[in-house]
Amino acid sequence: MSYVIEGQTGQWEIVVGLEVHAQVVSHSKLFSGASTTFGGDPNTQVSLVDAAFPGMLPVINHACVAQAIRTGLGLNAQINLTSRFDRKNYFYADLPQGYQISQFEHPIVGTGTITIELANGETRSIGITRLHLEQDAGKLLHDQDPTKSFVDLNRAGVALMEIVSEPDIRAPEEAGAYLRKLRQILRYLGTCDGNMEEGSMRADVNVSVRKAGEPFRTRCEIKNVNSIRFVMQAIEAEAARQVEIWENGGTVDQETRLFDHTKGETRTMRSKEDAHDYRYFPDPDLLPLVLEQSWVDSLHAALPELPDAKRARFQQEYGITFYDAGVLVAEQAVADYYETVARGRDGKLAVSWVTGDLFAALNRTSTTIETSPVSASSLGKMLDLIADSTINGKIAKEVFEDMVETGEDPEAIVERKGLRQVTDTGAIDAAITAVLDKHADKLAEYRSGKDKLFGFFVGQVMKETKGKGNPALVNEALQARLNG
Repeated sequence: MSYVIEGQTGQWEIVVGLEVHAQVVSHSKLFSGASTTFGGDPNTQVSLVDAAFPGMLPVINHACVAQAIRTGLGLNAQINLTSRFDRKNYFYADLPQGYQISQFEHPIVGTGTITIELANGETRSIGITRLHLEQDAGKLLHDQDPTKSFVDLNRAGVALMEIVSEPDIRAPEEAGAYLRKLRQILRYLGTCDGNMEEGSMRADVNVSVRKAGEPFRTRCEIKNVNSIRFVMQAIEAEAARQVEIWENGGTVDQETRLFDHTKGETRTMRSKEDAHDYRYFPDPDLLPLVLEQSWVDSLHAALPELPDAKRARFQQEYGITFYDAGVLVAEQAVADYYETVARGRDGKLAVSWVTGDLFAALNRTSTTIETSPVSASSLGKMLDLIADSTINGKIAKEVFEDMVETGEDPEAIVERKGLRQVTDTGAIDAAITAVLDKHADKLAEYRSGKDKLFGFFVGQVMKETKGKGNPALVNEALQARLNG
């Protein structure tokens, strides 16, 4: 898509690359056995390794390595059978070791790609530069005391995957689509929960601007943005700031900035460090990580069906549209719910109920698909009642609302409320006779050429049967009577 900033000297293009820090789903940390559960009391999930006690040695967490490989495979990326951990040296109060164990020159995952879909239907491929494993730092708390800051090391040592994109993003919308797609893939894989509110997925946003056809200009990095909406807003704000600087004859300094979403602006955090400033060197306590291809192959074979493949299968297997399939596979739980409803039934009818009535009910009752008051199997049973003509579509709406309120089985609701559809042709004929006798004037008009009154008679007969008449039988019988 085309996104340009109109400046005084012409049009400017934005260039964006994202570094996403995704917390690995694992029970323990990257190099220690301490718990990773969110929400524990401060400093209750800290081992001697995490607190950097003298003589403590890191031990690699096998499960975290597997999660990184599975993520790389899900991103169609190169898996490096040999990788290495390095020490990234810097001082900060929440980093007890005085360095972060990360990967620099030899990451576990190399180049890959993500295909994103934009609102206008366009698709674009965004390159992945690398994915490397590293340990998280702790957290500083500045709001607990008027004069002191406190340190919580519960996060210290938690395994992160840093997923670095190529500078292929050219619009805020593309950045949002990229993050949504990445989060979707991670959740399907079960390698990161993608919960940005809890800090388990956050983004560093690299932004620069240029005139069309120019090489890249100086970029600035916006640190730790914790929502997709804020990432998009930060890109717009930072790009506008840089355009103004360039057009006023200045130069953009390479630096790290923070985004203030309340003011809608970025501000300086620190001058941007280069790699040599961190004095990377191989961690002497950790051997190079050497993987067996057979193990990587076994992980690949066990991967779940990913969103793009599931979307294509839903279209083919259930005969639904590309758009509807996209809505359904956006969340794995929704896709699983839909498939339970649709399997062996009319896929198009199933999607209309799931994305229409069910989604509306979830919104109204402030519930999620996981806590839905109507189970997938119950909704499927209701569709069976429509298919075998026990109820019609109008009655189904009433039954569904009762299911939302009571959680009761649809068959039980139909019996309890006497909602079984009238399929007795004798009863339908009697209803038609009553309607025609009552509306002799309309009947005369119809027979004089006012064919549009047919709908009126259908409505009256359905009303006479209290909405329980089988619509197909009512239409057939009316045609015979009116035109006989």
